[in-house]
Amino acid sequence: MKILIFPFIFAAVLGGQITFAQESSQPVPKQPSALTGTDSPEALREHVPVLPAVRAKYWNIDPAVGYGMKDFGNGLYALSDNGWQSAFLVTDAGVIVFDAPASYGKHIPEAVAKVTNKPIKMLVYSHIHKDHIGGSVAFKSIPGLQIIALDTVSDFLKEMNDPNRLIPTVTFKTSKTIMLGNKTVELTRHNYHSNEGDLFIYVPEAKFLMAVDSVTSGYVPFQDFDLSTNFHEYLKMFDEILAYKFDNFIGGHLTDTGTRKDVELTKEYTNDVYQTVKRIHNGLNERAFDAEIAKTIGPDNEFLIFKALLDKVTRDSVAELEPRWINRLAGVDVWLPSHVRAALIYVRWDDKE
Repeated sequence: MKILIFPFIFAAVLGGQITFAQESSQPVPKQPSALTGTDSPEALREHVPVLPAVRAKYWNIDPAVGYGMKDFGNGLYALSDNGWQSAFLVTDAGVIVFDAPASYGKHIPEAVAKVTNKPIKMLVYSHIHKDHIGGSVAFKSIPGLQIIALDTVSDFLKEMNDPNRLIPTVTFKTSKTIMLGNKTVELTRHNYHSNEGDLFIYVPEAKFLMAVDSVTSGYVPFQDFDLSTNFHEYLKMFDEILAYKFDNFIGGHLTDTGTRKDVELTKEYTNDVYQTVKRIHNGLNERAFDAEIAKTIGPDNEFLIFKALLDKVTRDSVAELEPRWINRLAGVDVWLPSHVRAALIYVRWDDKE
C-alpha cells in the first residue's frame, strides 16, 4: 500500500481500489525520505536470495589476484571479478583488449602476459562509462598502442579530460573491421544504452560477441534497463544480437558469461515488462482516476494527481510481473520497479497506441 500525504489528508491507493480518509487537525509529521529504511538489515533480508542456479556459476576469484580468466578458444579470453567483465584476443601479431574496467583494469596486462608473450597492440572501448574503461590508465605506457572507439565516444572523453580514461587514437562513425595477424574483429555502432553510442564487438573465428550493458546472464538487467537512454532501440537490441552467430557472449557484468539462451530469456522478460505496462496503462480510465483523486486534493495540484496515476500503473504492473519472473531470473525484486518505470516513460510519451 502506498500512502500519499497532504496537510490533514491522506489517500491510500490499494490495488484497484482508491480510499480516502480525513485526518485530524494535528500537524502531519514529516515523512521519511523514499530511501529511508530500505537499506536497513531487516529490509535487505526481505529481498530474494540469488537463485541457486546463478550462484553456482560464480567465478572462483583468487582475492590475491582480483580477477579470473576463461579460455574460449581461438585466442579469445574472458576476464571477470564477478562484478565486471572484459576480454582480449591473442593473434599472431599481437593482442587486442576489449574494455579495461576500473575495478581490475590494472591487472589486464599481467593477465595477457600469463598466456602469451605477444605485445598488446590495441584497446577497444565499448562505450564511455568509466566502470568499463576507467582502468585504461594502466595501458598509458604501452608503446604504439591504438585506442579504438566511436567518434562520439572520443569527443566526450576529450571534453571530460579524465586521466583514468585515455583518449582514443583511432575513431570511426558506424562500423570498423580490425584485422590483426590472423584474426578479424568486427565493430558495429548501436544506440541502446549510452548517449554517445555502444559497440557490438564480434570475433567470428571464436564465435564470440561482446555487447556491454545489454544482457547479464542469469539476472534481470540493471536499473532502468541498464540505464538505457533509448528504450525504443533497447527493444530492438535483442534481435540485433541474435542476428550474429555466436556461442559465447559477454554483457560486461556479474557472475557468468552468456549464451544465446540468456539473450532470448532477457528478451522475453523485457518484452513482458513492456507489454504488461502498455496494457495496464492503456486500459486505465485516466479521466475517472484523476477525478477521484481531485475530489480529495482539488484539481489544481496536477503534478500530484499525475504522480498518483503513474504510481498506480507501476504498482499494478509490478504486482502482475513479479510472480512470473521471481524464480526465473535473479534480481527481479531489486530492479523490476525501475524497469516498469522505464517502460512506462516509453509507453506514455514515445510509443504508439
